Amino acid sequence: MPHQTIHIHPEAPAKPALGAPCNGCGVCCLAEPCPLGRVISRKRVGACDALRWDGAAAQYRCGAITDAAGVLGPRWAWAAPLLRRLARRWIAAGAGCDASLEAQAPAGPR
Repeated sequence: MPHQTIHIHPEAPAKPALGAPCNGCGVCCLAEPCPLGRVISRKRVGACDALRWDGAAAQYRCGAITDAAGVLGPRWAWAAPLLRRLARRWIAAGAGCDASLEAQAPAGPR
């Protein structure tokens, strides 16, 4: 299997088991954008541009839901309520972890 290095906030929670409720670990969105994230980010690999770190809650959140106006930018900010509503369904918010990825801490200094 190919390996990929992603940079996770040190305070992010550990990735939950497959099918367990999402806890905002960010692993899936840091590895690659979901279909909605691909449209927003205009890329297929790397961290999703819509991913937002919530320092108060110490977890990642989808900006299409929590910061829709910021994700859309000033020209399209008027569509933020629609994006928030649709994004919840498109990203299957609350459906459980569907990332079969395994996160590992980096090896210590050599």
